[in-house]
Amino acid sequence: MSKYDTLTRFLKHQAGTAEYPIDQLNELVPGGLPASARKYEAWWSNNDPSHHHCQSWAAAGFTAHPDLRRAVRFSQ
Repeated sequence: MSKYDTLTRFLKHQAGTAEYPIDQLNELVPGGLPASARKYEAWWSNNDPSHHHCQSWAAAGFTAHPDLRRAVRFSQ
């Protein structure tokens, strides 16, 4: 079980492309996102099996495209 499972479940109910403010994503994750999620675009990298957070959106069929000034766009 990963703290990012709630993000996976949330994204599984989305389709196509969806964009969410980082603050909204922060509220979805128990304990919130780490500071590095707001600081480094690399945190949102895709296809990194060693990080649970990357696996969370991949498991829902999405890739992440961050714009740290405002939001993260997820696309299928």
